[in-house]
Amino acid sequence: MTDSKLGNGAEEPLGRASYLIEGRRVLVSDLVDAGLLTAGTRLTFRRKQSGEAHLAKVTGDGRIELHDGQQFKSPSTAAAAATGRGPFDGWTAWALDDGTLLDVLRQSLLDTVAEQPASGDSAADASAARHARLKDARKQADADSPITLTVRDLLGWWGASRRGYLISEQIAGELTNHGLSTVPDFAAVGIDDRVTLTGPSAEAEDTDEETAEPESAARRAEPRATGAPAPATTSGDEEDKGEPPQGQTVGNLPSALSGVVSVTSSASFEEAFTKMQLNGYSQLPVLNGTRNLQGAVTWESIAQARYRDDRAPFSQAITKAHDVSYADHLIDVLPYLEQYGFLLVRDQTKQIAGIITIADVAAEYGATARPFLLIGDLDRRLRRVISEGLDLQEVITLCDPDKLRNITSFGQMSYGDYQKTLGNQQQWDKLGWPLDRKSFVARLDELREIRNELMHFNDKDKAGDDAIPKLRNMIELLRRYGS
Repeated sequence: MTDSKLGNGAEEPLGRASYLIEGRRVLVSDLVDAGLLTAGTRLTFRRKQSGEAHLAKVTGDGRIELHDGQQFKSPSTAAAAATGRGPFDGWTAWALDDGTLLDVLRQSLLDTVAEQPASGDSAADASAARHARLKDARKQADADSPITLTVRDLLGWWGASRRGYLISEQIAGELTNHGLSTVPDFAAVGIDDRVTLTGPSAEAEDTDEETAEPESAARRAEPRATGAPAPATTSGDEEDKGEPPQGQTVGNLPSALSGVVSVTSSASFEEAFTKMQLNGYSQLPVLNGTRNLQGAVTWESIAQARYRDDRAPFSQAITKAHDVSYADHLIDVLPYLEQYGFLLVRDQTKQIAGIITIADVAAEYGATARPFLLIGDLDRRLRRVISEGLDLQEVITLCDPDKLRNITSFGQMSYGDYQKTLGNQQQWDKLGWPLDRKSFVARLDELREIRNELMHFNDKDKAGDDAIPKLRNMIELLRRYGS
């Protein structure tokens, strides 16, 4: 996008369009820079339930200053500090004297950027179109008819197929700028699970997770029957934003939110037998209502109850069950899973929504490990092709012309060196392959991106749907022509 005039007529600072293209979160300082706010502007946060009002003002560098002199970059942090509680969505909490919310000014800034003339830049033009789509999603959320879609479809709005770190950050940033959240958190559930795009709460409370962090299973003395509170939003308005923690969550397992077959505490042994055998289960949760976890019955607990007393009531077979939040990190719950064999999963509404077992985790880690093994095989075969078919000194001259890396063997070559070598027409011709060099090197570059995502653990989703076939096909091609 080209530079334009905004607000008070000042030239647009470099990177203004990044709000749309890169998902950078809008700051109060951006509103000041655009002339939508001025230093000294008074802000009021009026509590809807109590009626109490908290006052603040905007500083010249775009911070919110409370009456006691505390200053904050984040409207949400400022709201929490003013009230001594929270969390709050500060963008819909603070208002100007005429009643205009900071959120309205934020949308005005985004609209101004999106309405700039088309630049011919496909990324910028796609961002402007997505801006309109997100505006419509916010409009529907405010009208109590929110959009519900799968995580996969949500990623498609950004032209993505997997949740790598960078694209997830962009999505979270753009959702935040439009006052939107996904329920449940799009990063903490399976890629084919459904999420709802919701707007800020009418009470402005419990919508911004910047000051609250869900309790992890690792921080519990023991998993509790009540479950840990799960985050309801995908993004917050953070004071100092860094790279978020990476890793699989419980909700990323397919079985975590896929529903449960259960019995009530008043069930019979016959009902439990039948349901367990029909479904091939080793255990059943005992629920008196979707949130009221009484425990579970297993083949072992049933056998022990009947062994002690062949006329024992069904209640004697109920054993303690343990639950975790869908948002807990998978690695944190592994000790409990190892100890108890299964864990029940609560969704964002604290309902028991699924069950995970050791077999589920083994399958998940097996699927995650598969592309790593294929990438290792690909690396070895590329190195072998080059080492057996090309001259080392010529390769060194091509890959390290200034001798800064001091390459002395094929074993020191990086993946980028493979691309550089095989992309060179002279070296390619020496292999004598009846293949198109440009197509081959283009596929190598696709695999480089996949490799980088995986090696840096930047991707929450398994690479199987798209990457696994590409890796296997390339390995097969190298096996055929490189042996």
